[in-house]
Amino acid sequence: MWVIPREVFDSRLVDAAVAAGAVLRRHRVRGVEVGPDGVVLDGALRAPVVVGADGVHSVVRAAVGLGRPGRRALALRGYAPTPADRRGTQVIAYGERRQPSYAWAFDRGDGLSNVGYGELLAGGDDEATPRAVLLEQLELLLPGSTDGGRGWRGHHLPLSGWSWQQPDGPVLLAGDAASLVNPMTGEGIYYAVATGIRAGRAAAAAVADGTPALAGAAYRREVRRLLARHLRHTTVASRLSRSPRWVGAGITAARRDPGAFDDLVEIGLGRGVITPRLVNGLVNGLVNGLVRGPARGGTDGVPGRPAP
Repeated sequence: MWVIPREVFDSRLVDAAVAAGAVLRRHRVRGVEVGPDGVVLDGALRAPVVVGADGVHSVVRAAVGLGRPGRRALALRGYAPTPADRRGTQVIAYGERRQPSYAWAFDRGDGLSNVGYGELLAGGDDEATPRAVLLEQLELLLPGSTDGGRGWRGHHLPLSGWSWQQPDGPVLLAGDAASLVNPMTGEGIYYAVATGIRAGRAAAAAVADGTPALAGAAYRREVRRLLARHLRHTTVASRLSRSPRWVGAGITAARRDPGAFDDLVEIGLGRGVITPRLVNGLVNGLVNGLVRGPARGGTDGVPGRPAP
C-alpha cells in the first residue's frame, strides 16, 4: 500500500489534467441552470455537459433536484509523528461510542502518519460533534496518535446506499457529490476516481456525437455496470458492521484466512462483494465469538497486514 497525502494526490491530478489539455480556472459556482442549449454556471459560464464533483455540499447536485444525501458519517483527519512501534504499519481500532466507528493510523513512510477518527451520524442528520470529542476518541483508541498532530480537518461523508441515482441530461455527478462513499469504511477515493473517469468519457462522447442530453443516461449505465452489485453488498456489510459481534467475526475471519482479509479490503476500499469464502469466515467467527463471549471494541491487527 502507498499512503499519499491528499494535497499531493490532488495536485498530481490537476497537473495531469492540464498536461492533457484541460484549462484550469478557479471559480466558486453558486448557481447552475440547465436549459435546451446546455448548462450555464452563474449566468456566465456555458458548457454542453457539466460534471459535478463538488463534494458533499454539492451545488450541482441540488440543481438537478436530487436533494441532500441520506445517511452521513463524520470524520476528522490530521497528520502526526509516527510512533516507533507503528512504523511501517497501518492500524485500525474499532470504537464503542457509536457503531460503526473507528480510529486509524497509517504510516506515510516519511515520519508522519495519516491519523483520524470517524463515526456514523445518528439518524443521518448534521448534528455537530465537537472536534474535541473526535480527538478524544482517536486518542482513546490509539493512544499517542494526536501528539504533535497538525492539519486537522473535519469532513461530512455522504454514504452510499442500496441504489444509486443519476438523472438524464447533461449534468453528471461524481464522487461525494453523487453520494458515493463506502458506508462500511467511509472511503471515497476509489469511487471518486472510478466515476470521474466514466463521467469524463461519457461527457466527451456526448459532445463529440452532438448529443449532450444523452450523457446522463450513458454515464448511469456505465456506473451501474461497475458498482450496482457492489453497492448492494456494501449496504449489507455496513448494516452488519453496526453490531460489535459481526465486527468481531470479521476480525476473526481476517486473522485466520488471508483470503477473507483480502475480500474485506476489496469491499471496504474498492468494488468488492461478499464472497462465499467471506460468508463462511464470518459465520465461523460469529459462532466462535458466541462461544467465547461478547465481542469487544478494538483489534490488535494482523501481523504484516493492515487490520480489516
